[in-house]
Amino acid sequence: MSTSSLTLRRLLALDAVGTGANGLAYTAASGPLGRLLGVDPGLLLALGLGLVLYAGGVGLLASRSRPPVLAVNAVVDINAVWAALSLVALAAWLEPSAAGAVYITVQALVVAAFAVAQYVAQRGVRAGAVVRA
Repeated sequence: MSTSSLTLRRLLALDAVGTGANGLAYTAASGPLGRLLGVDPGLLLALGLGLVLYAGGVGLLASRSRPPVLAVNAVVDINAVWAALSLVALAAWLEPSAAGAVYITVQALVVAAFAVAQYVAQRGVRAGAVVRA
């Protein structure tokens, strides 16, 4: 297995775990989190349910010895769009608390970092980088 492939699978797995944890938190504690972050609990609940489903799909990709290129590209694109829309929502229509503004910004940057790292790892896989023992 190439180092890029292993790196890609680990990035996908870490993405799935983080996304799933956020999704479960948003779903299970949408009221308290909504008050803390200054975000509508209904929005958090809906996002949470979507994130749990998305995390399941990303986790399934991570479990594959060779994640399909198109599916990985979709994860990269979805992560990039999520990060951008988070910042647009923060600037354009959300009115979160100070904690919410910080949280939204940090999570957008983390998701953007995942998109970049996954893109780079995917390019390495496609270039055929191999491990030398």
